[in-house]
Amino acid sequence: MNHNTPVPPLSPRPVRHLSEVHRRVMTAAQLRSHGVSSAETNEQCRPGGPWQQILPGVILLHPGPPTSEERLHAVLMYAAKERAAGVPAQPGAEQPHAPTYAEAMLTGLAALTLHGFTSAPPLMSQDRLDVLVPRLRRLRSTGCARIVRTTSMPAPHLVTGLPVAPVPRALADAVAELSDAGVVRRLLTEAVRGGHCEPAAVVRELNNAKLLSRPHVVDAVDSLLAEGRAIAEDRLYRMVREHGLPDPVWNVDLRLPGGPHLGGLDAYWPEQAVAVELDTRAPRQDEDALWSEYARKREHLERLGITVVHITPKKLRESTEQQAAVVRTALMASSDRDPAAYVVVLPR
Repeated sequence: MNHNTPVPPLSPRPVRHLSEVHRRVMTAAQLRSHGVSSAETNEQCRPGGPWQQILPGVILLHPGPPTSEERLHAVLMYAAKERAAGVPAQPGAEQPHAPTYAEAMLTGLAALTLHGFTSAPPLMSQDRLDVLVPRLRRLRSTGCARIVRTTSMPAPHLVTGLPVAPVPRALADAVAELSDAGVVRRLLTEAVRGGHCEPAAVVRELNNAKLLSRPHVVDAVDSLLAEGRAIAEDRLYRMVREHGLPDPVWNVDLRLPGGPHLGGLDAYWPEQAVAVELDTRAPRQDEDALWSEYARKREHLERLGITVVHITPKKLRESTEQQAAVVRTALMASSDRDPAAYVVVLPR
């Protein structure tokens, strides 16, 4: 029997309509729905038999080693709440329900590999595949399936038809199991440099997972934030250039003449008294205090007649044209405002 061998013709529900991988990996519940009794399944899975139990309740319908795709489906079948996913709702139905793998999704390194991370190892070299499930599910890690629990399941991304955790969550689950600082730094850097997500989203998940107390993670996060700010600044430069905005002065500090420091700005148009500030805050324990500092600075500048446009890296990446329009509107509206207070502009 080879990898393409279907279930023997003792089933009243033919399986030829199932996708190729679902002819090779099925749950015991699916087999029963096709008329294969538990005794028959056990007989097929005897030592030296044509089938093998790859995980509790999950049967590989050939004797050889599982492929990467088979292992991914197997761990999802094991962890899914609906163990008979992919079985037709009624006898004689032409199409099966698509396997939804309710309350289960791939996470950790396996998810990052599926998201296309070159710094994540190939699937076949990963002995354990992480599966994210709700905290109260009664499952245990076994075989190639490592159960990861959460109090709040994120919305999965579908990658090659498989439910996969979003990159920030997958990163946090991967980092929780890694002690190599170089590997952690490469994964976090690729997340931002590759455009998979913003640094703030990664740091938020790392903070939620209580990983920011680990020195090698903190070092990697510092590199991540520096990388994220550099990318955001480059996008801001390109936005000004490509959307025909007048040149500002870049990276400046403002002060009142002979008075206090007003704060740093990423871009400033002195004639129009319009400023742009990139919000590259990292969500950590002191996020509220940092946001209060941002808000105080903005309110102070606006009392002096300076319009502050707050832009997040995510908005710069996803809606550059819209952000350029916001800045252009602020510049055009400057002629309708009272003149701003005189401030000293210094390089930062």
